[in-house]
Amino acid sequence: MEEHTVLVHKVCKIYDQISKLETLKPSKNVDTLFTELVLTCIPPSSIIISDLPNNIQQIRSKLIRLCGEAEGHLEAHFSTLLASLPNPLTRLDVFPYYSNYLKLSRVEYDILIRYGSAQTRPPKRVAFVGSGPLPLTSIVLASCHLKETTFHNYDINPAANAMASRLVSTNPDLSQRMVFHTSDILDVSDELKEYDVVFMAALVGMDVEEKVKVVKHLEKYMASGSILMLRSAHGARAFLYPVVDTQDLHGFEVLSVFHPVDDVINSVVIARKSRIDHHHHHHEHYQLEVESIMPSSCKCCEFQMFNNPLNQRSMIKELPIDHD
Repeated sequence: MEEHTVLVHKVCKIYDQISKLETLKPSKNVDTLFTELVLTCIPPSSIIISDLPNNIQQIRSKLIRLCGEAEGHLEAHFSTLLASLPNPLTRLDVFPYYSNYLKLSRVEYDILIRYGSAQTRPPKRVAFVGSGPLPLTSIVLASCHLKETTFHNYDINPAANAMASRLVSTNPDLSQRMVFHTSDILDVSDELKEYDVVFMAALVGMDVEEKVKVVKHLEKYMASGSILMLRSAHGARAFLYPVVDTQDLHGFEVLSVFHPVDDVINSVVIARKSRIDHHHHHHEHYQLEVESIMPSSCKCCEFQMFNNPLNQRSMIKELPIDHD
């Protein structure tokens, strides 16, 4: 299709420019290129990434890693900046993509409440794998939606955890309900049984093999009936983030897949750890409910909408949001 050719050409051109940068730390040049990349990949597209030729697949893999690196630098930069302010958690809107996180967290909360079981509504203990230096999902969920829940944030990078815990330490409520663990999730075993819900960040497992390895490990140790929330990508957004194939979630019952159509980039997959011996049970018989409407907005989000750099040049028709 002509539009797919144009899209791939544009993505490859931007990749070429990004790969020549000396550093991916925030700067005018870096910000401009990544904003252009995001705006190129956000409009809904029927492109199927797995059908693309091998050389494009390789560029995509490299691009996802570059995006991950740039995202890490961006979060570290803003985490450090925020930590220098009084009451940093009241100033999270300085982070350019904050409103995306507000919307994504709201989507994830709505899905969790809708599909979770009694034991996970609301969850007492949540693990977030790959929380990074600016753990916005945990912060937003803990502040706005899950106000009694304890969040255990796992990151392999000690510097990221130091930044994140410094940020949260100033808040009397969140500092009591957020715990930071520096470890590779593949080394965490029995503790995983303690969590009602495990969130897996989009960039945990940069390719299919790595992701499947982590999912397999979680399946081995998570409590039966507990919930796994994964982030994926759909259409051209798969140039930015890895895709989760629901067929790879062995031992989990996939409850729903949500594809946003606005400036929230990640798709959300919710799955339940099976209570049965999954070796004798095939999940492909499930009738998957794929959603693509935006759940209701929340009061936290309303005043934030104007602050998103993507909104100014948004190419997407936003769906009407039901403000309850």
